[in-house]
Amino acid sequence: MRYSIPALDQGRWHEETLEVQKSRFIARVAHVTAPEQAQQLIDQARLDHPEASHHCSAFIAGAPNEQNDIGFSDDGEPGGTAGRPMYQVLEGSGFGQVGAVIIRYFGGTKLGTGGLVRAYSKALLQALETLPAQEYVTRRPLWLTTDFALEHELRRWAELNGALVDQALHDASGVTLSVAWPMDQIPDLEGLNSRLKGRLTCHDDAPEIPV
Repeated sequence: MRYSIPALDQGRWHEETLEVQKSRFIARVAHVTAPEQAQQLIDQARLDHPEASHHCSAFIAGAPNEQNDIGFSDDGEPGGTAGRPMYQVLEGSGFGQVGAVIIRYFGGTKLGTGGLVRAYSKALLQALETLPAQEYVTRRPLWLTTDFALEHELRRWAELNGALVDQALHDASGVTLSVAWPMDQIPDLEGLNSRLKGRLTCHDDAPEIPV
């Protein structure tokens, strides 16, 4: 599976501001991989803006359409006017591993339930439009062993197929590479074995390397 995630380091966020009838909506979006990180984003917003009237939030801590590590909160706004609309925006964006908090400063004019839904949705959409993004690829490990002389060829094959070499283990029989392989692709191990002159061994788990 491949999907977009925020291109932000942990502890950093992207921010945009929307004003609606003198109420200010500050939308913060961050990369989160666990509910605890989403809570940290909310806690930091409360610390940074203690005088704000509301700190509403939503997050999807896994892949898009994730149904486990998700959450949303209206934080005192009328039920269903903030957190759920924010979650629906995230769900429709195609982003995964994403958390958002919207900090509201009340401007003195009540917006009504429909107005609140539109304001929270628009504030988050605006932030997502300018959010720096990168592609995330779910991967599985492949352990591939070949001769020392063919290590460069094996690494080149991994690079050409968008795989990442996580680790290299060496012993008297050759080199074993731990390759993070994209789960949406089937590796052509038969073709690779031919490329490596029949000197390929594939392991399901990490082989035991004598010390």
